[in-house]
Amino acid sequence: MSSAQIDYYQTLECARDADGATLKSAYRKLAMKFHPDRNPGDTACEAKFKAINEAYDCLKDPQKRAAYDRYGHQAFTQGMNGGGGFGGASGFGGRGDFADIGDIFETIFGSAFGGGGGAQRQQNRRGADLRYDMQVTLEEAFHGKSTEIEIEVSQSCDTCKGSGATPGTSERQCNLCHGNGSVRAKQGLFVIERPCPTCNGRGSVIENPCRDCRGEGRVDKAQTLSVDVPAGVDTGTRIRLSGKGEAGQRGSPAGDLYIFLHVAQHSVFEREGTTLVTRIPVSFTTASLGGCVEIPDLDGSTNRLDIPAGIQSGKQLRIRGAGMPVLQGRGRGDLVVEIAVETPTKLSRRQKEILEEFRATETGDECPESRGFLDKLKEVFGG
Repeated sequence: MSSAQIDYYQTLECARDADGATLKSAYRKLAMKFHPDRNPGDTACEAKFKAINEAYDCLKDPQKRAAYDRYGHQAFTQGMNGGGGFGGASGFGGRGDFADIGDIFETIFGSAFGGGGGAQRQQNRRGADLRYDMQVTLEEAFHGKSTEIEIEVSQSCDTCKGSGATPGTSERQCNLCHGNGSVRAKQGLFVIERPCPTCNGRGSVIENPCRDCRGEGRVDKAQTLSVDVPAGVDTGTRIRLSGKGEAGQRGSPAGDLYIFLHVAQHSVFEREGTTLVTRIPVSFTTASLGGCVEIPDLDGSTNRLDIPAGIQSGKQLRIRGAGMPVLQGRGRGDLVVEIAVETPTKLSRRQKEILEEFRATETGDECPESRGFLDKLKEVFGG
């Protein structure tokens, strides 16, 4: 019995209700066991390897698997007539009595009913877009940086040059759709056109798949890519590397790689867009008499901040142009400094004496907010 007549589930040694992950695991195990490179000159192993590839190629595709579960191998052969089969005027392959209705819908609605032709099939085989998450420090987000990343991604197979066929061989026209990439099925008065379940919309099939890529035209490889991170990026900024995603099937265009940036938390600054926020403690004498503090800038310089006399805890001061750069623009945001007045916890005897002398001279006008609160209490509660 030829491999085409052996039950695909039996070939992969899986139950008929096996999920996609189970099928994939079984396929990889068997493909490794019977691969021709591991069994040189063994024609039986080579035939088994082809049968395994044929079975998995069908069952990994939901549409093909559904058709196979219902009709078996006849789902992919001509001549299955009647009962909504896959051949003849009432099947997926025929263009019989109702073909003219399908042509009318194709003319009016285009690819929705008439199949997209080669251009649409090419687009459907485009490689998937991929995502890569990269973490950068706040300093790197400020200055920008050039770096390299290494990812494992499917790339065009070097052995078959992305064709999926063994070198020296080529694809042949699909027998079911005759190269159209689509088949038609009658549903009531209408003929609906769908991707061909045999060739998956390609219009052609590979009889001798490449040993290295197993007919996919692509293999997983480690790839090193250069990435330029511009100054001013923030968490959620996305960098697109065109054509660096997953390779398309059998020479089709590759997808894109999207790098999502995450800016790590900083020990001094918090970020709000282009604004940097920090909180600095100052002594109660500096808060009372005034003074200045120096705050380091991410560009390597320092910012001098004047503390006005009598400043209160929680007051915010702003330094213009000392924040983050504007992404793909000019200028910088601001630096906002929140003041935290620190009460001393360790005093010498002399310091306590000085403070006692100061308290003895207090009139209440030194702290108007405290005095106003006490006056309000007297008004409300008396005394």
